[in-house]
Amino acid sequence: MNTTLRRRSTLLAVAGTALVMSLTACQSDADTESASAPSTAATVASTPASAGASAGAAAGQGAGTSDATAPGGPARAAGPNGSAGSADASAGDSGASGKQVAAATPVCTAGDVRVTAATQDGPPYTHIVLTARNSTRHSCRLTGFPHIQFLESHKQDVPSVAKSKPASPVVLEAGAPAYALVRLSDGGVDEENEPVSAFSVVLEGDSTVIAVTAPGSDGIAVDPAKALTGYWTPELRNGADDF
Repeated sequence: MNTTLRRRSTLLAVAGTALVMSLTACQSDADTESASAPSTAATVASTPASAGASAGAAAGQGAGTSDATAPGGPARAAGPNGSAGSADASAGDSGASGKQVAAATPVCTAGDVRVTAATQDGPPYTHIVLTARNSTRHSCRLTGFPHIQFLESHKQDVPSVAKSKPASPVVLEAGAPAYALVRLSDGGVDEENEPVSAFSVVLEGDSTVIAVTAPGSDGIAVDPAKALTGYWTPELRNGADDF
């Protein structure tokens, strides 16, 4: 009987030891899991933060690129070689090309224009206005002043007035006119005026003589010593054409 009791005590002791060891293992596993859980949670929480930081960096880079390439941004205002400078250069080239086009326009000839004369103001008629109108379908350039001879007895051209010279070439579009003011006399009764019913005009750049009918039924009275002519201009101008 003692032997039996001793065996039961031994079994109970072994079972108790096993139970203690089992509980200790469970406690150790629980502690291990509880210790590892915060680490996993911290990793998961840091992922959105990292993503946000990356997104912010990407947004910053995108914003920087947009500012550099946007109209009016730093890239466009980089220096004199930018688009604004190119536009200014183009404007300058446009003005230069306009002058080149005017210079390249062919000079008007006698066959390009129709020249007529009309009196200016009232009696005594001391001035007439010559009109040269482009009668073609193309542009031409009217240069200088009309070379006028009123009388067969006076072969010299009528002198020109320098102050009436225009600043730029006179380019006549199809149908467009140009004008030249011509002084006939001073209007005095003691002048040596001669009657003129027709006279000749020659354009610069063309030797063809254009016969022009004098205005009025009785023609015009011309004093060859007082006659003067202005340059061809798109319009008559006060001051420059007063002579």
